[in-house]
This record gives sequence, C-alpha cells and structure tokens, in this order.
Amino acid sequence: MQDQYDVIVLGTGLSECILSGLLSVEGKKVLQMDRNDYYGGASASLKLSQLYAKFKSGTEPPEAYGKDRQYSVDLIPKFAMASGEFVDILYHTDVTRYLEFRQVAGSFVYRDGKISKVPSNNAEALLSPLMSLTEKNRAKGFFEFIQNYDFANPATQQGLDLNTVPMSEVYAKFGLEAGTQDFIGHALALHLDDSYMSQPAKDTYERICLYMNSMARYGKSPYIYPMHGLGELPQGFARLSAIHGGTFMLNKPVDEVVYDEAGKFVGVKSEGEVVKASLVIGDASYFPSKVAQKGQVVRAICLLNHPIPETGDADSVQIVIPQNQIGRNHDIYVAGVSSAHAVVPEGYTLAIVSTLVSGTTGDAESEIAAGIALLGPVLEKFVHIDDIYEPLANGTADQTFISKSYDATSHFETTCADVKDLYKRITGHELKVEGKVKKIEDESEE
Repeated sequence: MQDQYDVIVLGTGLSECILSGLLSVEGKKVLQMDRNDYYGGASASLKLSQLYAKFKSGTEPPEAYGKDRQYSVDLIPKFAMASGEFVDILYHTDVTRYLEFRQVAGSFVYRDGKISKVPSNNAEALLSPLMSLTEKNRAKGFFEFIQNYDFANPATQQGLDLNTVPMSEVYAKFGLEAGTQDFIGHALALHLDDSYMSQPAKDTYERICLYMNSMARYGKSPYIYPMHGLGELPQGFARLSAIHGGTFMLNKPVDEVVYDEAGKFVGVKSEGEVVKASLVIGDASYFPSKVAQKGQVVRAICLLNHPIPETGDADSVQIVIPQNQIGRNHDIYVAGVSSAHAVVPEGYTLAIVSTLVSGTTGDAESEIAAGIALLGPVLEKFVHIDDIYEPLANGTADQTFISKSYDATSHFETTCADVKDLYKRITGHELKVEGKVKKIEDESEE
C-alpha cells in the first residue's frame, strides 16, 4: 500500500464506487478500502449461504432450494428508471459494457383491495379498472396538460405556475378523485408519502415525466434491472476505477480515520499503517460521529416457489401500495425478480417488501404485513431494519464526504442526486454526463 493518494474511499457501496470510478477517470489517484470481503456494502447481493449466515446464523439452507451459486439476493431492492439519471451515468462511464440489463415485466399498484397493472399504452388504459370512464376523461385532460406544459409559455399553463402552486391545487383544477391522486402521486411520481401535496408541483411534474419517458422507452414498464442482481453495479464501477489506475482492498479493516489538530482529514489507519490523502469519501458506517439518524427502513426478503399472485405470472414486477390504501403514513414497495434475471433458480421468485418505519416499533414485520400478504405462500423470510443516516456537515471543512444511506424509494434517482451533490462538493463543478468517457481498454479483455 502506497503512502499518498489523492482520494481514499471507504466502502464499496454503489455511491462510493460511482465516485471512485468518476474521479479515477479524471486522473485522481484513488484507494478504495472495504472492511467486508465482498463488494457492495449495504447494496450487496448475497449467495443463499451468505444470506443465511447474515440473518439465520447457524442454520444451513435446505438442499432442495438449489445450488448456492444460483442465488444473488439483493439486500436493498431498487430498479433503474429507463430514462433516469442513473442510466445516463451508466452510459457516460461506459459501465454498461460490464453489465447486462433486462426490462422489468410489469408495474402494478394496489387499489381497493386488489393488484392492478399500471397501464403501459392507450389500449391498457382504456380497459384498466383503476378509473371509471368519466374519471378516465378527467385524467386524460390532466396528462395532456402535463405533456404540453411549457414553463416558458404561459399559454400552456392553464393559469398554473408549477414553480409555486401546490400539487393539491393541480389535482383540484382537473377534479381528480382521491384514488386517482393516489395512483398519480404514488404509482407514477413514486412519492413515499403525501407530503408532496402541499409542495410546489414542479417536482411531481418532473417525476411523472420521468416515469412516462421511461415507460415509452421500452414499453411494459419503466424499470430495468441488471442480470445477476444489483451487486453487479458496484463491481462495474469498481472495474472502471481499476482500469483508470484505482487501487482496491477488500477485507481491509479501518482502525481509525485520522485528522490533524484543526480537524481536517489526514489519512486512514489500517493494521497499524497510515495511508494519507487529500480527502476521504465513505458511507455513514465509517463515520459514526459525523452522521445523524433520520429514520429507518424495514425490509423483508422473501423466497417463493411461485410468481406473485394477480400479476399475470410476470417474471419481474414492481408493486406500489399507496399509504392511503392501507391506512399507513408511508407507501409499501414490493420488488419481485426471478430466474429471468438470474438471481434465483428456475421456478423460484425473490420478493422484497420494504417501507419506511412509521415510528418506534417492537414488531417490524407489522409495518410490511400488507405487502407480505400479497405474496401468497412464502418459503423463507428474512426481515431486517436498516437505519437511515445523513451527514451532519457538507464535508468541505474537514474534507470528509459522506454518502446518505439508501432510502425506501424503489429506484436509484435519489442515490444519483446524492452522488451528483457529493461530486460537486468534492470537485467544485457539476457532474456532466453528456457522451462517454474516453475508453481505456481493459487489459484482461485484450
């Protein structure tokens, strides 16, 4: 291990690996360390034996479930929006050459006690049970308004300045029913709760446009997902960093993050040796005194031997359960994948149910009971609660840049926003993702 680097990155989570790759491409000398013996940190994908070791220590997985290497189980389930910023970053860095993506088969929403498909075309919209014919006409006017809205042209705005008016006022303008508002705000805009209703409508407008543009890109659903699970993503960006000179050390303990008398970052001490750098990037687990807990997410990883019911036997799905449909303060998300994405053996489905914890609870599973109830018979269930942390400071004073914990959202857009914010604070300029980075051939491929 050399004595001096430009940047030290602690952890191999997705945010850390993206930044490691981007900074290596820009010529920075990067060292990335992880206390674990695998890539991904909190966003890793585990084999079945690793999953049992983590959540059911001392219990061996049944042989009937198939070979260990056939499993790649995400700890944190997220899909990529096909037209989102995460896909832009993948394209810009050319990490797509290391990964294969496949479309998620269907997007669904829970409404009035049953699962309904989110329409992906006009024919499906016409037949959808989500709205009455009269309500469909009102919704048609709303979506035409969204499609034609131009912030620079008042003639398209129908008296609504989306920069200032709350989303509740936009719904009222078109006379949309409460159930339709649930559908738009939670199944399309993917808000976690109803706090968006009193906020300026621009954010919801942009979220709806992202969903619709992503849906239009491939049809069926707006989501894509990597073959072999999300753990492939950090490894793809780690490989990008390595090609551009980055150094990686797994299973490397971090004894201390070292600061000078003024409180500015100096280096990292590991196994009695201090390696120095100008700045450090890392996830919250490496900086417990510099972060604050902002909430919790409860997740249940469920193994099924059948597709999720009422989804047309889809091999991969996203189901949104809006908060108002089940009397909660936050939505519940169900992400379902199968052998079609090479994460479980054929005949099995992996369903991960997640939500924000509403408060201190002695029964975490009760928070996601409504989601688990949609799955049918469950072979195995692994329930865990993760704390959500955010940094106390922006990092410029002590040169310590800490990523936010992964939230309960079903996609990577909030992670991308955090990466872009970190990148700007670290480099002093905006991350531009037009075109591709200059390609350096991987020696292993030559």
